[in-house]
Amino acid sequence: MNEATQLPYFRAAFYCRDRRSIPVVRRFARKALVDWECEQRADDVLLCVTELATNALRHGVPPGRGFKLHIYLERVEGIIRVEMHDSGGGVVRAADGPPEADDEGGRGLLLVAAMADKWGVVDRDPGKVVWCEFSVV
Repeated sequence: MNEATQLPYFRAAFYCRDRRSIPVVRRFARKALVDWECEQRADDVLLCVTELATNALRHGVPPGRGFKLHIYLERVEGIIRVEMHDSGGGVVRAADGPPEADDEGGRGLLLVAAMADKWGVVDRDPGKVVWCEFSVV
């Protein structure tokens, strides 16, 4: 008898370059976590989804284009992976230090780095994918 292969749970959605997309992205991710009965780190995941979507919208999506969210749950490994795909250029990195108290930005990737177990960036053509992972074991 062959052992059944368990495929990861996966959801994907495309969003327009519109600030009103951010709460829609967050609701989409929340629904996936609820459907998968995987809410152990939901607050951390949703915060990072919001930050990555906001960064994609503000810095990674050229006018007339959009961005894509991929979210996976690999039950065997106990990992939730979030990927934000955009078609813009630019280099993604967390700030070297904390922003000044009155700065309007500069906290997003610091939050992702603090909340996620791992995060990074990979190139795609065009653009990039900013990802983060959470252990849910």
